Amino acid sequence: MGKPIINIKGITRDFPLGSEIVKVLKGIDLTINKGEYVALMGPSGSGKSTLMNLLGCLDTPTGGIYNLNDKDVSQMSDDELAGIRNKEIGFVFQTFNLLPRTTALDNVALPMVYAGCKKAERDSRATEVLTQVGLADRMDHKPNQLSGGQRQRVAVARALVNNPSIILADEPTGNLDSKTSIEIMNLFNEIHANGNTVILVTHEEDIAAYAHRVIRLRDGIIESDNVNPNPVT
Repeated sequence: MGKPIINIKGITRDFPLGSEIVKVLKGIDLTINKGEYVALMGPSGSGKSTLMNLLGCLDTPTGGIYNLNDKDVSQMSDDELAGIRNKEIGFVFQTFNLLPRTTALDNVALPMVYAGCKKAERDSRATEVLTQVGLADRMDHKPNQLSGGQRQRVAVARALVNNPSIILADEPTGNLDSKTSIEIMNLFNEIHANGNTVILVTHEEDIAAYAHRVIRLRDGIIESDNVNPNPVT
């Protein structure tokens, strides 16, 4: 296992609610090493989504330190966080978040547009990752011409296109049937086997079973953090 890629100390996140302050995260300490495959679980209100937003640099903590690849991102500006998200983190969402009038190839290439890459480079890399996820014959299709599983594969390819440090997947099978869910989870196994760090946010035990480590939150703290001795392969 590699060196720590995520190291958070004493992370808190408070939200104002009227005249009160709601403490959602209450001092989280967590280290995730490069190349790990982690599932983040917890019931509604546990702080799971808030922690995911912090890990994904979509939000900043109220207190504590978040080091990502040896960079302290806990105090970064919105513009700095946007740069970190583009370079360091590949996102996969339950609802795919694809541009509806845009081909699979151009959807996948989009993060490279934001990174300032030239079109030839974008198209070459997008073609490479779409082939990797089994969609070499669907590159010119738009989302409404693809099945749910194919759309999620496009989303996975988009997450991979900038060679991010981390793949962060939020309920990636939530809109898929059982058979397609297994196909997508097998794809995440392949991605992890290729050396990517994968963080999977889920409330489903059968999906968390693919991860090698399962972290459970409850009431804003880590309730348990265990190695999965028999991950689904």
